Amino acid sequence: MPFDEEYYNLGRLDRLSYKNTFVHRLDPRAKLIATLLFLFTVISFSKYEVVALIPFFLFPVLLMTIGDIPFLFILKKVLIVSPFAIFIGIFNPLLDTGHVLVLSGFTISAGWFSFFSILLKFALTISAALLLIATTPFPSVCHALRRLGMPSLFVSQLLFLYRYIFVLVEEAMRIVRARDMRSFGASGTGIKVFVRIIGILFLRTIERAERIYYAMLSRGFQGDMPTFKRSHITAIDLVFVATTILFLVVFRFFSVTEGIGRIAQELFR
Repeated sequence: MPFDEEYYNLGRLDRLSYKNTFVHRLDPRAKLIATLLFLFTVISFSKYEVVALIPFFLFPVLLMTIGDIPFLFILKKVLIVSPFAIFIGIFNPLLDTGHVLVLSGFTISAGWFSFFSILLKFALTISAALLLIATTPFPSVCHALRRLGMPSLFVSQLLFLYRYIFVLVEEAMRIVRARDMRSFGASGTGIKVFVRIIGILFLRTIERAERIYYAMLSRGFQGDMPTFKRSHITAIDLVFVATTILFLVVFRFFSVTEGIGRIAQELFR
């Protein structure tokens, strides 16, 4: 079933996070800090920056290579959500018509630069976030957030979302299978049946949530999610964060792409 395939595809990102590579063995706090610094640096560029963003693809490419993460898998995930970025920036060439560049007789407006800048920032930020989850188990990311000072309520909500999204999908799979077994041909596939499935899933979700909540209260739940696994920052983690900061500073505050372009011009003269 296609629904089953999508479910197992959803869990593949989680399975990748349990590999044993150099990136996977780094402390979750170090990877989280490096990813957040990368996101803030990429977002800090102006809306007309395009060429300066290209070198930042080196960061996710290195993580994918060292962490043994399939490139096509991450690319497919980025492409799935890319329509959101396209919808946000597709009207920029129409609204921002200031002429910026004339190339081979064609005038390229500022709106096209801002549009491609949005696409590049989107691809960089989404790929970095996906690689963080693909190289770090999500519970470890949440506990790293907690140890970095995030509120326990926020962290607990993230952990519940991660844990029970799979339970919700499995419940939906059972309902869809039951529908398929009772339908013949095109029957059972209309909008009325779909609305009923959503209603049944909503009711079952409420009932299960109440049972889980009372079970947790009976076991002493007080709003925080403790963990028995303790991680420690090592020298390798500090070197990883320092190297990331150096990489971001160099490519953010120095015109590396312009320097490479000038060197290339001198070589091909």
